[in-house]
Amino acid sequence: MCDTCGCGQPDEAVTIRKPGEDGHSHPHHHEHDHNHPHDHSYSHDHNREIVIETDILAKNNLIAERNRGFFEAKNIFVLNLVSSPGSGKTTLLEKTISTLKDKITCAVIEGDQQTMNDANRIDATGAAVVQVNTGTGCHLDSEMINQGSKRLELKNDSILFIENVGNLVCPALFDLGETHKVVIISVTEGDDKPHKYPTMFRVSDLCIINKTDLLPYVEFDVEKCKEYARQVNPNLKFIEISATKGDGMNTWTDWLLSNVQKQ
Repeated sequence: MCDTCGCGQPDEAVTIRKPGEDGHSHPHHHEHDHNHPHDHSYSHDHNREIVIETDILAKNNLIAERNRGFFEAKNIFVLNLVSSPGSGKTTLLEKTISTLKDKITCAVIEGDQQTMNDANRIDATGAAVVQVNTGTGCHLDSEMINQGSKRLELKNDSILFIENVGNLVCPALFDLGETHKVVIISVTEGDDKPHKYPTMFRVSDLCIINKTDLLPYVEFDVEKCKEYARQVNPNLKFIEISATKGDGMNTWTDWLLSNVQKQ
């Protein structure tokens, strides 16, 4: 599984840079093991099977806790935005930052395998941003967030948005030290996504259903999607929006500001 999607490349160099910097700035080597959360070794003794499990995410989780402590000390509200490619994460961030810029400081860590495209779009909003290019890697990890946060020089009492690599599988397994994981699904995708990718919906706190302006033109049942998601996560909250048209954006920004105040 992970070899197929690119995680089996532990020596791949990861680049972390701000818009305007060359592609050779601040390399970070992807040194952790990218297999699944547990490495299973089997010992067979006639009819007895002994399973030995090793938590190979221990290093990631340790750094995630360090990140979380740093964010809490500076009162930074951190959201890990996860979705499949094309759900509208970057457009949502552009609109969100423009709405909040006079109310709270926002910063962004952008995750993509290649290009500075999304970081350049965020930079145009005036928010501080760094791009993490993962090469063949299919997700961000806590070390990347640690290094990216240092480049951003994050301010106290602010919001940090982490736009993860477009993928509904591996990002579900990696704690980054975030306050909440927010899964975004667009109505141009199937409404059965929560059944196909249950882990992502199980570990998320909020589900944003985006591109609702296209509902008249696609076969997507919003209530069925919510029902499927609640089957794997009864506590999951939902916000329906159209980031391009602005529908539901006030509900989203109100949710953000109210949660920042609760910290």
